[in-house]
Amino acid sequence: MREIRTIDAAGHVLCHDVTQIIKGVTKDAVFCKGHIITEEDIPVLLSVGKDHIYVWEKEEGMLHENEAAQILYSLCENEYMGPSEVKEGKIEVIAKCNGLLKVDRKRLNLINSLGEMMIASRHGNFPVMAGDKIAGTRIIPLVIEEEKMERAREICEGKPIFELKPFLHKKAGIVTTGNEVYHGRIQDTFTPVIEEKLAEYDVEIIGHEVSDDNHERITACILKLLGQGADLILCTGGMSVDPDDRTPLAIKNTGARIVTYGAPVLPGAMFLLSYYDGKIPVMGIPGCVMYAKRTVFDLMLPRIMAGEKLTERDISMLGEGGLCLSCAVCTFPNCGFGKGGDYEG
Repeated sequence: MREIRTIDAAGHVLCHDVTQIIKGVTKDAVFCKGHIITEEDIPVLLSVGKDHIYVWEKEEGMLHENEAAQILYSLCENEYMGPSEVKEGKIEVIAKCNGLLKVDRKRLNLINSLGEMMIASRHGNFPVMAGDKIAGTRIIPLVIEEEKMERAREICEGKPIFELKPFLHKKAGIVTTGNEVYHGRIQDTFTPVIEEKLAEYDVEIIGHEVSDDNHERITACILKLLGQGADLILCTGGMSVDPDDRTPLAIKNTGARIVTYGAPVLPGAMFLLSYYDGKIPVMGIPGCVMYAKRTVFDLMLPRIMAGEKLTERDISMLGEGGLCLSCAVCTFPNCGFGKGGDYEG
C-alpha cells in the first residue's frame, strides 16, 4: 500500500476500511476496502480525520487484513459454525445451533503468541445458543506477511481450534429421596428446581420416583427408571456425610461406576457423578441446588447434555473458578464462576 494525500486520492482504490465514530450514534465503515475514491468522497474522508489515506499496491508475499482474517477464520471454523461478513478486517465465528463450546486453549494461545494476529473467544465448556458469537478474528496491521499466516496454519495442523457439540435429546428420570418428603411431612421443593433447569435443554422427563432414606428402595427406584428407558438419572437429597444420608450408597449399589463423590465447587461440594452401564449418567445432586442460584449442577449439566463422558480429572480441574460469590444480582454465565482451570479441549 502507498500513503497519499486525501485531496489527491480520486481514482485510487482504498486498501482499508475507513470508520466513522459518532459517540452514542454510530461506529461503522463509511468506505470499505476496494472502494474507488471519487471527488465527492474527499470531503467525507477529510471530515473523519483522514488527511492522508493508504491506497492499494499489491506486493508479492503480503496479505491484506481481509485476506488474513479469512485464513484465521478457517483455523477456527468447525461443524455447526459460520462466518460473519468481513468488516474492518474482522470476521466473527457464529454458532449455528445450541451446544457446548470446546476450545483448544493450547493452540489458541500459540496462534495469539505469533504476534500481529489475534483470535478472541468465549470460554470453553459453556453453552452457546444459535446465533451467538463464538469468537472474533483479525490481524493487527493492515497487511501481513503470507509466511506468518502459514505458520498459524501449521500450528493448527488441519484441526480447528473450536468445536461446537450440539445438545442431545435425553430422557431423564428423577429420584427424590428423604423420609420427610416420602411421608408427606413437607412439600417437595427440590424437584421443581431440577425440572426448571432441565427445561433449558432438550430433556424429556419420563418418570419421577419418591423414596424414603432406605438405600435399597432408592436403588430400586433408580433401576426402575433405567428399565423405563431413562438415559439420565438425577437423585436429589441424601448427599451429605450424615449417617442417614444413603443416596451415594444406593447409586453405587445399582452397579454404576462412581467417577467422583465430591467436587471442588462451592456451592456443590457434595456432588456425585457416576455412569451406569458405562454410558448413562447417574448424578447425586446436593441440597444446595435447591436454594442457590448457581451451583456445580449448572457447570455439569451442559457437558452432560452434549454427550461428554466426564472423568475425575474433569471434575478436579473445576477448583480455579469454582467459587460462586453469590452476588446479589446473578449475572451467570457472564461472571467468573466455572471459568478457570488448565483444561484442554
